[in-house]
Amino acid sequence: MNTKRFYWLAQLLGWLSYSGLVLLSVYTDNPDRIDRIFLTNILVLIVTGILATHIQRIVFIKLGWLSLRLPKLLPRLILASLACSIFISSIDMLTDFLSGIGEEQANSFSVSNIIVNIFSALILVLFWNAIYFTFHFFQQSRRQEVSNLELKASNRESELKNLRSQLNPHFLFNSLNSIRALIDLEPDKAKVSITTLSNLLRQSLILGRQHQVSLEEEMQLAKNYLELEKVRFEERLRVEWVLTPGLENFQVPPFTLQMMVENAIKHGISNLKDGGTVKVSVSEDEKEVTISVTNSGSLSGVTDLGVGIKNIKKRLLLQYGENAIFTLNEEDGNVISKMKFKK
Repeated sequence: MNTKRFYWLAQLLGWLSYSGLVLLSVYTDNPDRIDRIFLTNILVLIVTGILATHIQRIVFIKLGWLSLRLPKLLPRLILASLACSIFISSIDMLTDFLSGIGEEQANSFSVSNIIVNIFSALILVLFWNAIYFTFHFFQQSRRQEVSNLELKASNRESELKNLRSQLNPHFLFNSLNSIRALIDLEPDKAKVSITTLSNLLRQSLILGRQHQVSLEEEMQLAKNYLELEKVRFEERLRVEWVLTPGLENFQVPPFTLQMMVENAIKHGISNLKDGGTVKVSVSEDEKEVTISVTNSGSLSGVTDLGVGIKNIKKRLLLQYGENAIFTLNEEDGNVISKMKFKK
């Protein structure tokens, strides 16, 4: 239901409810007073109430009172409510007079009775205004909350784009360094490596536009990167793959696995005279999916793991919050990096 339709429905139900209470009160006190004239006067009261409060609402909107703070709003609201209550009570007493109901009571139009009628209408109008402004402030709060969420999402999107733009040059820089080492010594292998790099860049351009990619695509990117590095390291680099069947379509942020593998090469294998093993494994249990990269080496003496690990942590935080974590530990002569995604 839209706001406009809800407003008119609330107006009608509110004034009908008030009129029903008036009818019940009169019926309990004197059932004989309820006749066609009395019911007509009640109908006039309903129409008058809806008209008066609706005009009041138009004034609120035209004068910009809905955006005022409470200290400035309250005195204006009281004056508007008083004017509205005078209008309602005047129409009500005029209707009673024209229909002859007022003649039944000698003091119907005495000063005290007029004040009582105005005061009663004032309480009713103040109650109407309290409900209206409470609903308006609630709606305004909801809109502000939605706006804040949209702004937060936009900021996250911008930050993620910045992080992805940092990954691609970093990836390209390291790949070109690998090829440069081959150009003079083994030009044929350098040509093969350039073809491999071309495929990698094509993949990176495609995957870089996406928030998430399938684990199969991410692993293919990492495999191509390791093929490129294997040309440089030759027998010094050994690669193992362990993938639990059924996880090929599991969604992960692009370049995260590739950066974990790159980090394992840069800070692990490249520092070992005899090289070592890089093992990529993917597993799952009832609670989470774990992607791990294990490499020969040690964390001792390593002070800076580079922009790749920092970006992985930041991207997981932005995209998954507490539902994904990154860990880096040393265990039994190996360094193990893990991404864990809660189901």
